[in-house]
Amino acid sequence: MSSPAPKITKIAVYQVDLPLKEGSYKWSEGKSVQTFDATIVQVSTDIGVTGYGECCPLGPTYLPSYAEGCRVGIKTLAPSLIGKNPLELLKLNEYMDKCLKGHPYVKSPIDVACWDILGKVTKQPIVTLLGGRFGEEYNLYRAISQGTAEEMRRSVEKYQSEGYKIFQLKVGGKIDEDISRIKACSDILAPEELLIADANTGWLMHEAVRVCNAVRDYSNVYIEQPCATYEENASVRKQCQLPMLMDESMDDVHVLNRIITDKSADGINLKISKVGGLTKARMIRDLCVSVGLAMNVEDTWGSDIATAAISHLAHSTPPRYLLMSTDFNSYVSKDTADGAPKREHGCMRAPEGPGLGIEPKMAVLGKPLFEIC
Repeated sequence: MSSPAPKITKIAVYQVDLPLKEGSYKWSEGKSVQTFDATIVQVSTDIGVTGYGECCPLGPTYLPSYAEGCRVGIKTLAPSLIGKNPLELLKLNEYMDKCLKGHPYVKSPIDVACWDILGKVTKQPIVTLLGGRFGEEYNLYRAISQGTAEEMRRSVEKYQSEGYKIFQLKVGGKIDEDISRIKACSDILAPEELLIADANTGWLMHEAVRVCNAVRDYSNVYIEQPCATYEENASVRKQCQLPMLMDESMDDVHVLNRIITDKSADGINLKISKVGGLTKARMIRDLCVSVGLAMNVEDTWGSDIATAAISHLAHSTPPRYLLMSTDFNSYVSKDTADGAPKREHGCMRAPEGPGLGIEPKMAVLGKPLFEIC
């Protein structure tokens, strides 16, 4: 006789401040952040297995998400999840969408925590459940905070010495300054290195076209999310000879279908919390693989727990389609879990333990802000 299905018995929510090692992180239109506000979710079951997930928006000005909103949303959603089976991930996601319209970032840490539970129950790492580990490691990029052309060039040189080969340059400011930033950093790259000029929606269409034309002879440059809307980016893509990535506009499978149909981008940024968790991120990842669209697998931000989730999705993605990924836990000065993946020479690998393969540091998490039973 089979064992009864496990049930969710409690959802606890923790808040952790994550100061940046470099002091501040700056991107388009003068936006910046010094300390990230992370929400960590603990999902407990009646079989004694507990899972963890994390959501950390890049402040309230990057996407339609913010840290306090995540916690309020979980407080609204969590009571309806008590008694549900955490192993039935697609069914659970359908139910969450029924109980709370929209707000995918609210659902993401719950979904990831349930993947953690599934891995622990089946004694497998999430990377195996997502399709299997490709190779020994995968490539990381390093985000270069916006500054002068010379400051950004020095940052690229610093991270070249640490083994990174892909650099995401934060542009989206004054056009002449952005062109200088891109050229200064591209000039010091080796042939196998890449520069992603990420405007974070900061340019108007005519400005984006000017930048693309000015740097079109740099074969190692990609343009990322130059303008605010899907339609604007699609227009720029038609006039740009460089590869283009869609990020902020790429928030669900319906947008991905438009990108595929319109050929409006050459790759996407797949952010786990932006699409609602690993369940939906896997759907999008697999569709990209099936049509030959490259991806950057990441999230909005986070600490060890978010980085572990990213690592499992990235390491289970066929290398040909994985353009890059990220190591957010190396940017912040606070560790939230033992066993988290760490970068080595610009690369990373997913943990091998069951589930996420990490153990949260409860002394760092402190007392929960609230618990729903």
